[in-house]
Amino acid sequence: MVSEEKPDETFLMGALTTLAIGVALGAAAVYSGLFDVAADRPHSRFVYHMIETARERSIDRHARDLAVPGNLADTERVRRGAGNYAAMCAECHLAPGKADSEIRMGLYPQPPDLTRHEDEGAADMAARHFWIIKHGIKASGMPAWSKGGIEDEAVWDIVAFIQKMPTLSAEQYVALVESSEGHSHGGLSPAEDRHVDSAHIPSAGNEDSHEHAHAASHEH
Repeated sequence: MVSEEKPDETFLMGALTTLAIGVALGAAAVYSGLFDVAADRPHSRFVYHMIETARERSIDRHARDLAVPGNLADTERVRRGAGNYAAMCAECHLAPGKADSEIRMGLYPQPPDLTRHEDEGAADMAARHFWIIKHGIKASGMPAWSKGGIEDEAVWDIVAFIQKMPTLSAEQYVALVESSEGHSHGGLSPAEDRHVDSAHIPSAGNEDSHEHAHAASHEH
């Protein structure tokens, strides 16, 4: 007498078989080198969507309980954050008067342009910016600046500046950066830590002074 398989058992066996085949194919793609990690070869739409969803959900979860300071509009915070932004962030996330950069064009995924207004609520976006700057994002080119010694108050200063930046002209940006203490965030000696890289500050009326200085230093 032949025993009949129950529908639930048949479904379970099919699901396990499909899972096993999927794992085997995934392992084959990884260990064979078929998975292309080149930054100039975008992910498939499905893979990109999965990574993007995981990233956004993770940031939301970790940033939601952060206490956002009530004085992010304070002019001193904005002024202090300007120097650090120019030294640490402008090459990837741009600045008023800076159209693009070589490093930004070569990164994948491309870093967001922080000179543009963002749609999300100010408090939520401030918390997200703080968490991202402090902890970084794996395999994206975004570093965890806390590992370099930047303190929480200095991170909030950068967040304050980022919120202000979309309202600034190129001239106002240059003036604000030049009025700051430059790159100063604790964890390093003053001699090592205080500087402003002039290549990251576009000259007033010049869309991207770095491009001109850069072109003079080498040719492609």
